[in-house]
Amino acid sequence: MVLIVVLSPAARAAGPYPHFAQNSFWYVPVPRSALLDPKSPAYVDDFLRQLARHDGNVGINTFAYSSPIYVVGPRVATVRVTQWDCHSGHFDRGLAEQWASVPVPTYASSADGTDAEMTIYQPSTDRMWEFWRARHESGAWQACWGGRMDNVSTSDGIWPPHYGATATGLPFAGGEINVPELRGGAIHHVIGISLVELEHWRTYSWPANRSDGWNPKNDPNRIPEGTRFRLDPSINLNSLSLHPVARIIGKAAQTYGFVVWDKAGGISLRAENPKAFILLGEPNPYDALWNGTPSYRILAGFPWNRLQFLPKDYGHS
Repeated sequence: MVLIVVLSPAARAAGPYPHFAQNSFWYVPVPRSALLDPKSPAYVDDFLRQLARHDGNVGINTFAYSSPIYVVGPRVATVRVTQWDCHSGHFDRGLAEQWASVPVPTYASSADGTDAEMTIYQPSTDRMWEFWRARHESGAWQACWGGRMDNVSTSDGIWPPHYGATATGLPFAGGEINVPELRGGAIHHVIGISLVELEHWRTYSWPANRSDGWNPKNDPNRIPEGTRFRLDPSINLNSLSLHPVARIIGKAAQTYGFVVWDKAGGISLRAENPKAFILLGEPNPYDALWNGTPSYRILAGFPWNRLQFLPKDYGHS
């Protein structure tokens, strides 16, 4: 008997990257007929208000505020990663256990920027470690927060409550745009997006399990973290004057949509941090992918006014 294994498009595109269970929300297309949130027009207006107020465009983070993903083999030596205090004395025993033995490659470096994100994935153990504000001090690794995910390939793609490095408990590996996807011309998963002004942290939408939103004046129509939205699937993106990478992102946004997973200083997406390539002696992959266009101009002309917001807790069974 010959066993034939059929991989989903997302699994094929992921290659050695972390890939969660096939039925994870990350990989389920949004039907064209999906009902929209009654507040969708108001949310679109607020998105456009934020866009105009903060830089006027949606950026794509690479070196800073985007996690490198280090895929390691079974023989990489493990180290203990300790928690350093950036939360006023809050130390977590569970985190200490999760980080007791981490296969950090000797060449690893966390992202630039104050968040200093880093992801380690070991296919042989089906484990993934995520770090926030990671640093290498006196020959040892430390981080402020994050977690270890076991059984990645059968996981729903959401960190257990309180763990993980994003404000919502959604792992970087799920929503980042990775280099092989861009080289292959297609993204087969929901894309994480960070907004600036969000609904208060007490209000959030699945798949988020927490939020750092802040709305002290109770301004109306603020978008909750965890909210799902898509680009109108009726748009013919091939008819628009877009950068090739923007067209790839747009087609994924029509099929799988975005999820609000973090708060930032400007509306932004995360693309895989190129340090994972450069530190191994490879060229910066974005030199060829951007082809001379600055990262903050990649999404110029994107039809953000044609977003469609999905209902609260969309996709939650």
